[in-house]
Amino acid sequence: MAQEVYPGITVDRDVQYGRPCFAGTRTPIAAVLGAFAGGSSFDEVMSNYLMTEEQVRTALAYAAAQLDTPIVYAAS
Repeated sequence: MAQEVYPGITVDRDVQYGRPCFAGTRTPIAAVLGAFAGGSSFDEVMSNYLMTEEQVRTALAYAAAQLDTPIVYAAS
């Protein structure tokens, strides 16, 4: 069963092994981010993944939110 982890983004252990995906799709957020890292333009990403501008911006916002989460290390 899919669980929304961010508006428009869900995780489901039976879809892409539980990786975050766009709601109602099997498209992982990581694939979109990887396309940008590989040099794809905004328009290329939208075209290649059949996504709207809003969906692409959602992926970027989700990634930014994840990176803004503090990491707590255990004392050694």
